[in-house]
Amino acid sequence: MEKLVERFLKYVQIDTQSDENSGTFPSTASQHEFSHILIEELLALGLHDAALDDNGYVMATLPGNTDHEVPVIGFIAHMDTSPDFTGKNVNPQIFDSYFGKPLSLNKKERILLSATDFPALNHYLGKALITTDGTTLLGADNKAGIAEIITAMEELIQNPEIKHGPIRIAFTPDEEIGRGADKFDVQKFGADFAYTIDGGPIGELEFENFNAASARIHIQGRNVHPGSAKHRMKNSMSIALELERMLPLNEKPEYTEGYEGFYHMTEMQGTVDYTTVKYIIRDHDKKEFTKKKELLIKVVDHLNLKYGSGTVRLILTDQYYNMKEKIEPVFHIVELAMKAMNKAGVTPKVQPIRGGTDGARLSYMGLPCPNIFTGGHNFHSRYEFIPIDSMKKAVEVIKNIVELNAQKA
Repeated sequence: MEKLVERFLKYVQIDTQSDENSGTFPSTASQHEFSHILIEELLALGLHDAALDDNGYVMATLPGNTDHEVPVIGFIAHMDTSPDFTGKNVNPQIFDSYFGKPLSLNKKERILLSATDFPALNHYLGKALITTDGTTLLGADNKAGIAEIITAMEELIQNPEIKHGPIRIAFTPDEEIGRGADKFDVQKFGADFAYTIDGGPIGELEFENFNAASARIHIQGRNVHPGSAKHRMKNSMSIALELERMLPLNEKPEYTEGYEGFYHMTEMQGTVDYTTVKYIIRDHDKKEFTKKKELLIKVVDHLNLKYGSGTVRLILTDQYYNMKEKIEPVFHIVELAMKAMNKAGVTPKVQPIRGGTDGARLSYMGLPCPNIFTGGHNFHSRYEFIPIDSMKKAVEVIKNIVELNAQKA
């Protein structure tokens, strides 16, 4: 398992931050560079068909070693890190044993990782943790998944007594900006079903996710001298704030949990004359999701009646849907993952994803794809950490899935 940690530490120090404002695919050249590193590693392990396609997807096959036909399983992780927090100059730290006291991530900046702020730390007393240095994210989302998949493949190669069917693996770009499945060739991948190794704490197993939409709102104001502005000025920033106040206060991320959906303003830039606002809209229930979108449209229509036609322009785009609809008809793949976790001594924690994964869109593209834990916590932040034991268990679960799948056939 030293290789697992070694791989992970190597991967997170490679900057692969995606860029939603880029028109290229992948959105950043660094992801393309990382994919070449992964190809070289896969070829060295003996996955001789490892290849990179024109769109930046890495795919490879570990052939089966059974004497009977077994369904083809896929394992998928993404190469990019969040565009919202820097992934440059990542300097991971290993704390050999956590004993309950706050961990000093950065003495100079006085940045602490504390159970007072993050109670989940209390589950890892005596465990080794990998953290950031307090200035960047860590990148366990999703380089932990990549390291775990490759390590599992290496162990299966080294232990041919573990019987398994054909295994396909794929590493995708730009998942963090919602493009990870845009050009994924499901037919070429050739798996009967797959799992994204892209979840959080140990035991997570998810086959439900948000329905998701993005909203871009353009507000055209009218700027005149404030000294003579009465009945003439239209302050576009004030209109943006008015729009925000018209949305339900309790339907914001900071007030919701579980299956509760939300509106989330992610960006606002503007002047008196012109303002742009970005929202994401989320809900697990398709009807509630539709209602949320309809309410935003009504709010925009109201503001246009109040301030003049064309003042507020809304661009509303569906991003992905709840994979539950596609997973329930093949629920045995969830049960297979549960059995694999139990065999590894991990208690399955089946819960809805308050977000999305490549697997959500892939499920609608014909590849049923639940999500399994990597072991990480506090993704996309300077407080991100991952217990080494949780990563080891993720590797064990992957191996158990393919072994149990071969036994079942």
